[in-house]
Amino acid sequence: MSDMITADLVDLDLSADTKEAAARALAERMVALGRVTDLDGFLADVAAREAQMPTGLDGGIGIPHCRSEHVTEPTLAFGRSSDGIDFGATDGPADLIFLIAAPAGADDAHLTILSSLARQLMNTEFTDALRSVGDAAAAAALIRGDEPAEPAAAAAEDTVASAGAASPAAATVTADADAVATVTADAAATVDAPDRPFRIVAVTSCPTGIAHTYMAAESLENAGHEAGVEVTVETQGSAGFTRLDPEVIAAADGVIFAHDVSVREKDRFAGKPTVDVGVKAGINRPAELIAEVREKAARGEVSSGSPGTTPVERTGDSGEGYGTKLRKWLMSGVSYMVPFVAAGGLLIALGFAIGGYKVNKAPSVMDHFLWTQADSWAALLFQIGGVAFGFLVPVLAGYIAYGMADRPGLVPGFVGGSIALTINAGFLGGLAAGLIAGGVVIAIQKVNIPAALRGIMPVVVIPLISSAIVGFLMFVVIGKPIAEAQKGMTDWLNSLSGANAILLGTLLGLMMCFDLGGPVNKVAYTFATAGIAVSDPSDSAMKIMAAVMAAGMVPPLAMALATTVRGKLFNQTERENGKAAWVLGASFISEGAIPFAAADPLRVIPASMAGGAITGALSMAFGATLRAPHGGIFVVPLIGNPLLYLVAIAAGVCVTTALVIVLKGMRKQAPGATAAPGEGTAAPAAETKQPVAA
Repeated sequence: MSDMITADLVDLDLSADTKEAAARALAERMVALGRVTDLDGFLADVAAREAQMPTGLDGGIGIPHCRSEHVTEPTLAFGRSSDGIDFGATDGPADLIFLIAAPAGADDAHLTILSSLARQLMNTEFTDALRSVGDAAAAAALIRGDEPAEPAAAAAEDTVASAGAASPAAATVTADADAVATVTADAAATVDAPDRPFRIVAVTSCPTGIAHTYMAAESLENAGHEAGVEVTVETQGSAGFTRLDPEVIAAADGVIFAHDVSVREKDRFAGKPTVDVGVKAGINRPAELIAEVREKAARGEVSSGSPGTTPVERTGDSGEGYGTKLRKWLMSGVSYMVPFVAAGGLLIALGFAIGGYKVNKAPSVMDHFLWTQADSWAALLFQIGGVAFGFLVPVLAGYIAYGMADRPGLVPGFVGGSIALTINAGFLGGLAAGLIAGGVVIAIQKVNIPAALRGIMPVVVIPLISSAIVGFLMFVVIGKPIAEAQKGMTDWLNSLSGANAILLGTLLGLMMCFDLGGPVNKVAYTFATAGIAVSDPSDSAMKIMAAVMAAGMVPPLAMALATTVRGKLFNQTERENGKAAWVLGASFISEGAIPFAAADPLRVIPASMAGGAITGALSMAFGATLRAPHGGIFVVPLIGNPLLYLVAIAAGVCVTTALVIVLKGMRKQAPGATAAPGEGTAAPAAETKQPVAA
């Protein structure tokens, strides 16, 4: 640790008032020491990591961190703020800020040292000492573990000091192995004892694998010690992971997954009561998670085991509101449905392009297929696409239920979605079926089942009972009203014309550009694709699909154009992102504008929404139609009124570009930015308080 932080990397009077300014102030110290070669490039990497998940922790701690190619050696800078800086923690601003910089190819030894520091931050005596230390050299020594401030903290701080020895990685792995061996021996000795402590195995992981992973582990272990529970944690971090001994897993009474990336080899933990949350929940409320897994064990709930999932596919943290959970469930269904939409829709569109609009009347290729006839190939593509489209509603329903209840929700979800198609309840029926299926499975799982029956619950009992209940509700109770609502919505869309159609196009354009691939964007996109997911979509449905795709292309294309015509308003990283945004925008990938929106949301998002609204309105006014649900400029030959359609996109791109340039030109600019090649003298890249592009 001695070479990672020195007094020159400590600022005990950090004056920054935003997290971006704090990161810049501490990074400038790294640049001065030659630890960082490109300030803006490094800060862009920090901002990209921050965009994945806020790095603020309860207890007044902020830990911005990243791996970056602009870092020459692992470095740690520390700042102390008297006023506090908002890093997104639930309990308020952070006064202790640690900027961790790791090279893109950092070795395991250095990463292990950083993970040891992350664990130290869970020690209140350590953080209290940092708040009271008087000078930079003493603060650096305290962080290194050279000078424990209080005897009570000495043992904990020795962890960091020992990690900085000749072979820190080996020492840590050895310690972990000894701990596992001890727990395994205890398990063998007491597994049959009625009074043995409750045992939990846990896995923690975060996107970067440097800080949150190890903080969550330390927090869970400390909470387990206080509750009299044995907690053994497997940290799946950047330095790799040591698998828990199978005997330790077998002897465990429950499992906690605190992760924001997929858990590796998750099936090892199948068949046990499981709590599955984000990594920050493991840091902030470990006692609640331990209590929750004990309650599940008491009720006899077990996990069936499934591939590692990301937060969007999970029910959500128990502290989240119902609205947040509902959004995650619906997004789970949509995320699995979109590939079917793209594949099926493009195949159908190609069939129409080759065989004309009468291809939907062609006989089955099983009965009539001639290798040398283009019409036969067109019919084949159309019919394959139709089969793929037939999965849309069942997949939507099945994976909504999966997001709610994990793998046991799949069978009733798919059954309910298929029934929705059978009774012509369509997209709305699929939504209802998925939510009902997930709710039914969750209710069944809460029933206290005798131990002898638990093994057949996920395979036989839950699929049988839940499918029967969902089928009854869809066929007999709610199916007909939903089908009537679906028909009413379709009739309303078909009746839209003139000003009403233009207003709808404006609204869809605003939604497509609001969060650039997020939930609101996906609602508009799903609404459009549901309308064309039939063999003979209405003219109104095809107009809506055209407006949605056109608006979704605007933000990345506009950012690409803005970085081209006024490059001095953007830093080097943003200009490089602009080159990629040309291709992403042309391909209808709205996410190409996310780095720009993350760096400057108050300017980029409103400008994007304005351009998207104009494009959506013009597309509807021009009567452009589209049968393909994706493809961008590559499906222009399949668009009705293609020339006017391109005019609508160009108009929106020009409006967004102009607004972004004007808004960025009005801001207060900071010194030190590097101008784009050919732009003349150096120009400010960003206002000090603005984050840098991800």
